[in-house]
Amino acid sequence: MTDSPFDDVSHFKMPRDIPMLKSKFIFLIIMLPALTREAHAESNSIRGKELYDSRCIACHSIDQNRVGPAHQGVFNRRAGQAPGYNYSEALKNAKLVWSEKTLDAWLKSPEETIPGQAMGYSVSDAQDRADLIAYLKKFSTR
Repeated sequence: MTDSPFDDVSHFKMPRDIPMLKSKFIFLIIMLPALTREAHAESNSIRGKELYDSRCIACHSIDQNRVGPAHQGVFNRRAGQAPGYNYSEALKNAKLVWSEKTLDAWLKSPEETIPGQAMGYSVSDAQDRADLIAYLKKFSTR
């Protein structure tokens, strides 16, 4: 068997800055989600617009009441209170204020959120709901 020049590594010395590089690497791994959150939120709202245009636009609009109410300013608005829309009694009487949490519950199961409401559509996928909510949040006026 031949001796390899790589068999004896006793002459190898670790550079002094390895511990510092290691700590910077760990810091980057910990901070990466926070550093990318803003870019991720933007991409969610872009995907949310695509979802809105493909799934919601048949009944809703941002600016106009259609079969369903307009979504302009939906955040922090009490359910059943979009101007000029004729809501079901269940929504008119609901004591719910639209937020990320309440919109997520609503989109997941409108009937469980407000029994007796009239919306016959739900969004089962959590990421789809989050993306739709990110898109709608862009139109908050409050």
